[in-house]
Amino acid sequence: MTRAQLEIFLGVVLATLAVAVLIYMGFTEEGRMVEWTRAQQAESIEVGGELFDINCTGCHGPNGQGIPGLAPALNDSHFFNGRVQEVGWQGSLQDYVISTVSTGRLLSTRPEYVGGGKPAMPAWSDRYGGPLRDDQIRDISSFVLNWEATATGQVEIAQLATPTPSAEEAADPVARGQQVFVSSGCNACHTISAISTGTVGPNLTQIGEVAATREEGVSAEDYIHTSIVNPNAHMVEGFPPNVMPQNYEDILSDQQLDDVVAFLLAQE
Repeated sequence: MTRAQLEIFLGVVLATLAVAVLIYMGFTEEGRMVEWTRAQQAESIEVGGELFDINCTGCHGPNGQGIPGLAPALNDSHFFNGRVQEVGWQGSLQDYVISTVSTGRLLSTRPEYVGGGKPAMPAWSDRYGGPLRDDQIRDISSFVLNWEATATGQVEIAQLATPTPSAEEAADPVARGQQVFVSSGCNACHTISAISTGTVGPNLTQIGEVAATREEGVSAEDYIHTSIVNPNAHMVEGFPPNVMPQNYEDILSDQQLDDVVAFLLAQE
């Protein structure tokens, strides 16, 4: 075989292999794209779960079960089967979630939540003054939509265990107040160093010290208590009115209010 014949032979072999590879890739492309999409979706759900835990569990609960008087359930069959029809939304449920999280909700469509129709949910998108990017909000929507199987009864959700406070914690109003602060959703909107990272409301890391300087003639204890039961009474510059729920006086007992005040007074 001459050199020219060898080159022609090798060229034909390589061309045949190239065609075979292209044909193989063509036949497997759909499967590869499905797998890539699945991997991307899984990553989005994982990231969204972390963001939901930081920003949303305070109001909607760690399993999306909602908190009575504060925020509705998202891990709920009605949310998946009837919510968009209920509000007259023309797009998909994911678009509805993204829109609601992005812009917030000035008026509650469910009067039983957040003070009977008062401004309910802050805007979370950085385009509307919130702390989250569009891709982060999309990840949260992916995480919420991932509950469809549990919400519609296809699988059973594993409930998180409720921690039992120790006797020492149960006797300490500051410890009790911290539990109420977290369970009532305050940590979702307010930062307290080493406890929460919310940015919707003012930073409360040193509120026990700062509160005494906010209003002349008003003690730190009275300032904090009033700010909980009547949030618009003492506005902090840079934060708009009507964002914080107005009904904590109704949903918290006198003891719980006193405990939260004690906890916040201890933040110095």
